[in-house]
Amino acid sequence: MLAKKRPVPPKIKKDARPMTVQPSASDLTASSEKNLAAPRWRREEVVRLFELPFNDLLFQAQTVHRENFDPNEVQVSTLLSIKTGGCAENCGYCNQSAHFDTGLDASKMMEVERVLAEARQAKEAGATRYCMGGAWRSPKDRDMPMLAAMVTGVREMGMETCMTLGMLSDSQVATLKEAGLDYYNHNVDTSEAYYDKVVTTRTYQDRLDTIERVREAGIHVCSGGIIGLGEDEGDRADMLMTLANLPVPPESVPINMLIRVKGTPLGEGDNVDSIEFIKTIAVARILMPTSMVRLSAGRQAMSDEMQALCFMAGANSIFLGDKLLTTDNASVSHDEALFAKLGLRPMPLAR
Repeated sequence: MLAKKRPVPPKIKKDARPMTVQPSASDLTASSEKNLAAPRWRREEVVRLFELPFNDLLFQAQTVHRENFDPNEVQVSTLLSIKTGGCAENCGYCNQSAHFDTGLDASKMMEVERVLAEARQAKEAGATRYCMGGAWRSPKDRDMPMLAAMVTGVREMGMETCMTLGMLSDSQVATLKEAGLDYYNHNVDTSEAYYDKVVTTRTYQDRLDTIERVREAGIHVCSGGIIGLGEDEGDRADMLMTLANLPVPPESVPINMLIRVKGTPLGEGDNVDSIEFIKTIAVARILMPTSMVRLSAGRQAMSDEMQALCFMAGANSIFLGDKLLTTDNASVSHDEALFAKLGLRPMPLAR
């Protein structure tokens, strides 16, 4: 039930750098009205979905899924860290933050040809979308020519392209659009009310502004959240409602299970309940029926049975490869065996 007592999250380590001022209650209301005009979903409707009996929820989600997708096809992406560590943000779950000592060494942005070589291998392994992530608060303008060259090079291989680089300016969005970027990933992470318990170096509205900037440029949006940050079911409902009520819902919605990393504020804590995670996938599918719902980070800790129920609940996208940026992912051989057991096949690229 949504009335459960919310667990207290670990405190985020502060430093001398100035932090973004967090919004007041009136600011939260104003930003919600700005981004959720004429909502498709009311909060009470989303809450009721989470409260359905598990079998009823999965039946409804699978029904919606079959109305919009082949239930036995899964879109396959590969994710590469093109610039690792040293990020100025203090996201409490992230081992790439410069605020936390996690033993991760920061590195410069990879050369274009090295990124393209990795992309060729991903295509040979079966990926149809190539996602490139840089650990920045926002990239510098001097980085944009190389980033644009990566996008163009991957597209020339016949794959879709996606990048996640932090917040973007109008000119940076225009550069990526001109290069042919298909998707931009910018997760909202959690609910607006809970957000400052996880991140304090930017606001929720900062996130929504970047999503709006990308959308207005004609780039598809990839945006989802993380389950296991200490949030409660109401926060999960609010997060999904925010995404579903955007003027255009994200075409891709990654649902991540928190990977706890030693040295981060959220590095210790209880594991996410598998049923609660599957319910979140199901509600995402119902609220955003035509979006790709990606079973994203955390799959290496999921049983085959849990993943099978996530696919039943409407997940139809995964990351292929042994690494997700800097953390482990399920192995390619294991995914091949899982697909064979479940009768799943990779979704063909539709262009």
